[in-house]
Amino acid sequence: MTANTGADQVPDRFDPFELQDTVSGNIRDPYPRMHELRRQSPVHVGPVDLGDGATPADPDRPPPVTVFGFDEVVQVLRDNETFSSTVYEGVMGAVMGRTILQMDEPDHRVHRALVSPTFRSKVLQRWEEDLVQCVVNELIDGFADKGHVDLVQELTFNFPVQVIARILGLPRSDFPVFQRWAIAITSVAANWERGMAASEALRDYFAGILEERRQQPADDLISELVVAEVDGRQLTDEEIYSFLRLLLPAGVETTYRASGSLLYGLLTNPDQLRAVVADRELMTPAFEEVIRWEPPVTVILRRAARATELAGVPIEEGADIALLLGAANRDERKYAEPDRYNLFRESRQNVGFGFGIHVCLGMHLARMETRVAMNTLFDRLPDLHLDPAPDQDLHIHGMAFRSPISLPVAFTPA
Repeated sequence: MTANTGADQVPDRFDPFELQDTVSGNIRDPYPRMHELRRQSPVHVGPVDLGDGATPADPDRPPPVTVFGFDEVVQVLRDNETFSSTVYEGVMGAVMGRTILQMDEPDHRVHRALVSPTFRSKVLQRWEEDLVQCVVNELIDGFADKGHVDLVQELTFNFPVQVIARILGLPRSDFPVFQRWAIAITSVAANWERGMAASEALRDYFAGILEERRQQPADDLISELVVAEVDGRQLTDEEIYSFLRLLLPAGVETTYRASGSLLYGLLTNPDQLRAVVADRELMTPAFEEVIRWEPPVTVILRRAARATELAGVPIEEGADIALLLGAANRDERKYAEPDRYNLFRESRQNVGFGFGIHVCLGMHLARMETRVAMNTLFDRLPDLHLDPAPDQDLHIHGMAFRSPISLPVAFTPA
């Protein structure tokens, strides 16, 4: 199956990094403002300005709510009867279709049970050995002999989408257009028409592949989805399309941003980098700490299914609730020196991957991909270090999504 249907609807050439400011929010450091607001109250009712301007309240809707505290975010995510995920139907339904992200119980439980076996540990182990290691080595081969590279542009941005494409069993010739679709869908907030075109193109493309897999299953994720069954219930084609659309931002965006921020955290703390290079058992706490310190997605949404209160603050039925994961993960009431990246931190519990029934389905895949990428990079280029231009200001930025745009490094050519 070759990608052609709908491919011309998405431009062959557009710079994905140009979309960063629009999609992520052009904010360098939102955390001082988040700390200030959380100290006033862990729960705020009404529009909140985090530095990018407050969105005006809709007079026809209940006042919005923003949650900054760790315990309060956990309370909301634990109580899925009071705080509904159906808010995502209006936010993402048009481009994604109906996904588990926007389902409440019992639909969520049924659909999650259908797709979760595709991420079981034995499958992840096979992907690690057969796919992920291969992708990472191929990408590093492209720059290992140069002595310098931008790790964001040449590694962290590219490897997650290539891994997902191979997991889906797509032909290598289709990787470029698949990556364009992934970028366009992920960046739908920056360009709605392009995102919708990519969504339709993706559906048309996978329609043929689904038909092929039903006739002749292969050893790939799409074939697993085709035959998945719980209590006699199977996924419809539309449900599979929706899951695949969700897999792009969930499976690609999270790993790309988390791996970039992990490298930034280690490269700007050389003592911790040296510790990880010397002892790879530290890769696990290093990754968990970056998910706390700089979660790739800083906010998730819920809607109040009934009138309630949180931390003593009344919330109206129907109110939209923004849970600031980034703020919760830096709550001074839970963490000492919360703004510091410290892989040796005693308490690594965080909500970077969510919490409760909607905890990130692909978090173990993200952990595995990042571990393989980092270990391979450090094995092959053990002396890599930051090498910015004299006028280059390296930092993590964004509001809704956060990661570094550039990570120039130097190393001994291999």
